Amino acid sequence: MDFSADSSYLQVSTGSYKRQVYEVPSGKQLVDQAVIDRITWATWTSVLGDEVIGIWSRHAEKADVNCACVSHSGINLVTGDDFGMVKLFDFPCPEKFVRTCFCMVTATSTVDIRISSGFSRRHKMEIFSSLNL
Repeated sequence: MDFSADSSYLQVSTGSYKRQVYEVPSGKQLVDQAVIDRITWATWTSVLGDEVIGIWSRHAEKADVNCACVSHSGINLVTGDDFGMVKLFDFPCPEKFVRTCFCMVTATSTVDIRISSGFSRRHKMEIFSSLNL
């Protein structure tokens, strides 16, 4: 669940793999894609949407990518998947099958992930992930 930068909208990813955007506080679902495309998000933790199409590999199934998080600077995206892979992408990544900038393997499925506020590719990277042990 993510709020827009002005707290006027909320986005969620459903169990049926749909991204939905709602107006706050009315709760009315927003369906106008042109309006959705103009929203600036304060955070991004969704694995769905045009902005993150590139995180999906050619052979990925819908449930393979479990979590995502955009850096505070808004230029990097980290994902976690069922195969224990933690991948770093440029954000947004609207092109299909984008190559990762960095990849590491964890012991098991990664179900939640965050990037620290001081994240920088040129400095020591801190990625916090909760593993499904």
